[in-house]
Amino acid sequence: MQFGIFTVGDVTVDPTTGRLPSERDRIKAMTTIALKAEEVGLDVFATGEHHNPPFVPSSPTTMLGWIAARTERLLLSTSTTLITTNDPVKIAEDYAMLQHLADGRVDLMMGRGNTGPVYPWFGQDIRNGIPLAIENYDLLHRLWREDVVDWKGKFRTPLQSFTSTPRPLDGVPPFVWHGSIRSPEIAEQAAYYGDGFFANHIFWPKEHTQRMVGLYRQRWAHYGHGSPEQAIVGLGGQVFMRRNSQEAVREFRPYFDNAPVYGHGPSLEEFTRQTPLTVGSPQQVIDRTLGFRDYVGDYQRQLFLMDHAGLPLKTVLEQLDLLGEEVVPVLRKEFDSMRPAHVPEAPTHAGLLAARDTATTAVGVAATTEEER
Repeated sequence: MQFGIFTVGDVTVDPTTGRLPSERDRIKAMTTIALKAEEVGLDVFATGEHHNPPFVPSSPTTMLGWIAARTERLLLSTSTTLITTNDPVKIAEDYAMLQHLADGRVDLMMGRGNTGPVYPWFGQDIRNGIPLAIENYDLLHRLWREDVVDWKGKFRTPLQSFTSTPRPLDGVPPFVWHGSIRSPEIAEQAAYYGDGFFANHIFWPKEHTQRMVGLYRQRWAHYGHGSPEQAIVGLGGQVFMRRNSQEAVREFRPYFDNAPVYGHGPSLEEFTRQTPLTVGSPQQVIDRTLGFRDYVGDYQRQLFLMDHAGLPLKTVLEQLDLLGEEVVPVLRKEFDSMRPAHVPEAPTHAGLLAARDTATTAVGVAATTEEER
């Protein structure tokens, strides 16, 4: 199982000091956090994609390429790649290039984002959000798997005898997750292609996440990819930790109360009861996270949001120390001990390459056997 962190890259005033970091400060902080993630033994760093204030990660591949050059093991991902408003040809090229530079340590998560105006900014209509996601990903999927593509769709100009370059590393495209908070159509899309489904799992109650993941698993099996238990699932999460829960609640409350997304709404206590947000001790985070398995089954990736709402970099790095030293080792051991043998491990480039080579060998053996008959 893979454990990591994701960032939305918000530039938010620290409510306890009144300090607003500059965009440069925030970008540098995100890269520092990524390097710290590898240092403490996490598996994944993922960044969102936004094109409006107060967010800064408008060019995920630029940032992830910088991080790739300074890490050795960390898997680099996105927590949103805007499949609706980006040209799928450019996505194919940019992430294949990143895949080569990072020696395969790349995957990405398709999503529609959380900002409606991004559609007209990039020449699209928000009313076409789902059709855009479906059509654009169909093209991207082909561009990574076919050397020469002829294609015609509704939302972009046709392609004739087009080859996307560079080709995916070792002929194996980056693994794709389809991320969604609320749209069953996206769970269906992930199941159809046999890709991963990432349930954001930070704003909704567990019953909603359970339904979305359950739908994906059922449709995965329907399309012949394996049993429902073998579907590839990831979850988001939010945590804030201190040595004791009282200290954690006291320190985090002003950040929660003033957060751009959920501030000035339900109380911290209400939000932690109704959603997976956990504010407390490392043991409370362990217990809560292990409980996710009770309603989504065995899953492959757990990402935590930790650097938001104006939290200073020093505090976030302290959170990462706790996560890497006290929380993840226990979670890794416990989840692995409960995982049945037929449930696949988290996808990696090496694993996908091995699976392809095994399938190719099996086809060759079958063909030889048929000829001998």
